[in-house]
Amino acid sequence: MVTLKSDKIYLRALEPEDLEFLYQLENNMDVWEISGTVTPYSKNVLQFYLENAHRDIYDVKQLRLVICSQDKEPLGLIDLFDFDPKNKRAGLGIVIVDEKNRNKGIGAESIALLCNYAFEVLDLKQLYANILEENRGSIHLFEKMGFKSVGVKKDWIFSNGQYKNEILFQKLNN
Repeated sequence: MVTLKSDKIYLRALEPEDLEFLYQLENNMDVWEISGTVTPYSKNVLQFYLENAHRDIYDVKQLRLVICSQDKEPLGLIDLFDFDPKNKRAGLGIVIVDEKNRNKGIGAESIALLCNYAFEVLDLKQLYANILEENRGSIHLFEKMGFKSVGVKKDWIFSNGQYKNEILFQKLNN
């Protein structure tokens, strides 16, 4: 049986009461670089998003889950995106909002749970992640979780007036 919880955290679907958490996260310019966001989101737009968050991954090609502590505090988000059931692959992205919650195993446990779900329930062959070359913390995390660097996308992200390289990581379900 696949479970979406561990000793430290659990993953759950978005709920209507996540509006304020989502509003703060999506409008945090510190995470725009990794999310590709270029403009703020209104609460109205995010409310509409939450109202449609129940839609199936096979329909919208994305699954967004909230990472929660055992005392139900939202800590971040973890996503499957660009879901491609024909080729049995999806991208994986994660953000832990507060720096005080990073480097405590929360990201690793979240990735492990979602990888297990993707491979066992969705029957995917592979997951991939796109990580900025300068993001040493994320590179270490994904390597620790069994993802392998398979290439560098040169000058892939334009941010703060300069181009940055992005590394493509891949994890195969063998």
